[in-house]
Amino acid sequence: MTKGLIGKKLGMTRLFMGDGSSVPVTVILAGPCAVTQIKTKERDGYEAVQLGFGAKRHPNRPEKGHAAKTGFNGAFKRIREFEMLPGELLKVGESVDLSIFNPGDKLSITGVSKGRGFAGVMKRHGFGGGRATHGCLTPRSGGSIGSAADPSRVFPGKKMAGHAGAARVTVKNLLVVDVRPEYGVILVRGATPGPNGGLVLLKKA
Repeated sequence: MTKGLIGKKLGMTRLFMGDGSSVPVTVILAGPCAVTQIKTKERDGYEAVQLGFGAKRHPNRPEKGHAAKTGFNGAFKRIREFEMLPGELLKVGESVDLSIFNPGDKLSITGVSKGRGFAGVMKRHGFGGGRATHGCLTPRSGGSIGSAADPSRVFPGKKMAGHAGAARVTVKNLLVVDVRPEYGVILVRGATPGPNGGLVLLKKA
């Protein structure tokens, strides 16, 4: 089987375990995903499985033709590639669901973080800021960014104010607390990147 699955983040809640402890979990609607293509080393230069998830509202003809190989009437909203487990054989049109995950597994979850727009250095990078008293006019400034005489320039990569968020983020080693195939959801301990309703990629760590 494949090592991963495509899903949609539904939100966060908490579970009460048998010992009475409260565990924060993220609820993810994952799969079922259709196998749309098998990448081989002879033809493509690498081995992978391509999965399709969700239905696209206004697909074009190439997208419909690509999805038609799986018997799906329409086109998939999301298509992503995952590594295949060695020795496993998959065929185009097969379905991959939550059965590949079990409680206790560790997952790496990838998503696009929430966009924060233009942000200062304190919000974007966690700077401490300047003095809040004694006449300081720039308490949230980043301070000096370079010297006048030497080196007479600002080094590339200097942490400054700018666009924050809306970046691809991966959180590793998240514990699978529970898998509920009757609802098509998986419960993962802790927070995952992105807003509610955002696309997430689940991979076995």
